[in-house]
Amino acid sequence: MLTRQLEFVHLVQLAQTLHGESHATLHDDATDRPFARHGLFHLIRPMLTSIPLIDLAGNLDPTQPVARDAAARLHDALSTIGFAYIGGHTVRRSTRDAAFAASRDFHASPLERKQSLAINAAHRGYMGMATSTIVTSSVAKVTKPNMSESLMLMHELPPDDPGLLAGLPMQGPNQWPDWLPGFRSAMTQYVSEVDALGRYIVRLIAMSLGLEATALDHYFDHPTTFLRALHYPPQPPVDDDQMGSAPHTDYGIITLLAQDDSGGLQVRPRGGDWIEAPPIPDTYVLNVGDMLARWTNDRFVSTPHRVINRSGGDRYSLPYFLDPSMDALIECLPTCTDAKHPPRHEPVTYGQYLMERLDKNYAYRKAPATTV
Repeated sequence: MLTRQLEFVHLVQLAQTLHGESHATLHDDATDRPFARHGLFHLIRPMLTSIPLIDLAGNLDPTQPVARDAAARLHDALSTIGFAYIGGHTVRRSTRDAAFAASRDFHASPLERKQSLAINAAHRGYMGMATSTIVTSSVAKVTKPNMSESLMLMHELPPDDPGLLAGLPMQGPNQWPDWLPGFRSAMTQYVSEVDALGRYIVRLIAMSLGLEATALDHYFDHPTTFLRALHYPPQPPVDDDQMGSAPHTDYGIITLLAQDDSGGLQVRPRGGDWIEAPPIPDTYVLNVGDMLARWTNDRFVSTPHRVINRSGGDRYSLPYFLDPSMDALIECLPTCTDAKHPPRHEPVTYGQYLMERLDKNYAYRKAPATTV
């Protein structure tokens, strides 16, 4: 499977190169290029985007030469557009397919069963259609709830976990749909594989910033992770401000998005218009979160994005959010500040920042923000 995945990644990269621009921006004269005359351009064209594709070559070892190249390309992507496609990764296709199948089975369940897992104070469980509104968006004025439903799964903790016993927020067991045999095992295996990918990307980020590959590892000793199994129903033409997911930036460090073939994800680069982030088979869409932008003194860009499902069918996606421990103090990294670039943000614990954002954006949260 990995060989086929790498071949496809290389085909997309070849398309971008022969198209004449490193980031594959489309022009009206594209069909005049040599690649088009061979007929392959029309196969690849729907996947061309100004979002760069980074090939990991099946490697998770930061000491390998391929890692240094990936880190350099990652720095370019995250400091300009804040997004990248990740190909050549190590998440197995069978694992990803099983997770998508489990998500579809869950969302096809009767509403009363899904509602029996209603999201709780630990931010785990089912969020029904149109129950989240991104009121903290700095991108656009948002007044209408998102047209989506989801099951939120987070990191699993043993009963004797110190943070759980201490009553730290966002700690607790997941709520599993026990009427779906195999759901838990499919999602657990998926999280295991995508988490390994996310931790490797954190090491590439450290390398890209002139740090040792493992310099940021300890911030993720007790990580805050979210896997959100999202379902967007078909969305007919409606008001411009009604969306599957309204314009927003993500809260945390990195997001790794697996999307089906429906399309609908759009990104707005700095100073630009909305562009498509179309599905590319066997890749992840990686993006910078607000906390990573803050950590890097805004060297990396947390870019607005949104979802509008005009596919005519159901859209499913699996965003995985890899964030630090709740008590991690986030302050400007030493290689991101100097005499000409003083820190732009005050230090803050990740938990304090996260709780403030969640309390404002989710209807089920009525308590004031908790300080960690």
